[in-house]
Amino acid sequence: MDLMNRMCKPYLDKFIIVFIDDILVYSRTKHEHEGHLQILFELLRKKKLYEKFSKCEFRLREVQFLGHVINDKGIPVDPTKVETVMSWETPKSPTEIRRFLGLAGYYRRFIQDFSKIASPLTSLTQKNIKYVWDQKQEEAFQILKQKLSSAPILALPDGSNDFVVYCDASVNGLGCVLMQRNNVIAYASRQLKRHEANYATHDLELGAVVFVLKLWRHYLYGTRFVVYSDHKSLKHIFDQKDLNMR
Repeated sequence: MDLMNRMCKPYLDKFIIVFIDDILVYSRTKHEHEGHLQILFELLRKKKLYEKFSKCEFRLREVQFLGHVINDKGIPVDPTKVETVMSWETPKSPTEIRRFLGLAGYYRRFIQDFSKIASPLTSLTQKNIKYVWDQKQEEAFQILKQKLSSAPILALPDGSNDFVVYCDASVNGLGCVLMQRNNVIAYASRQLKRHEANYATHDLELGAVVFVLKLWRHYLYGTRFVVYSDHKSLKHIFDQKDLNMR
């Protein structure tokens, strides 16, 4: 993988993605794609590296890569993974819950407030908690299935301008949305940590902003973007002389 990354370094995230020994080439047009492929073939030729022709696919309008489907409309959920989730039987133990959340959680970026919805399930995975599956857990289990089966197609970022971040926080957790020109790029959420349960509303709302700026720094770093929060006092943070250590 290191060799492939070094070889393709000038073109990484421009039109080439490398993962271990898989190479993905993406382009806006067929003509552009032919040029990109020619560059890649020349790189491989110089390094005397070879791709097995039977494992290569060219000029695809849709690809499956790292568990995701990618096409010109955006990133939909892999339908084979949806089928697996939909056929999942009711978990009978904390281990089975973790397995379910492991698969469903891989697609959490498609589901708004994933962590809040999954909270009744994750609570049963904690130590010293008696395993009792009741109505709350069943509702959360079915809602996650339904949300994943009807998940939206997420847009692919188009350049590095016009990003908008929406943040919200409550005692149930943090929730955020990344958008660009009215298109959803990703959802993010997490439950509160134990010490955060004692935070004032102001600190929780600011914590949501910090959480999402770290999570999506690869999109937002070095760009101008807008952050929306429903906590009005946050806009005065830059006017304060003294801030607490949080």
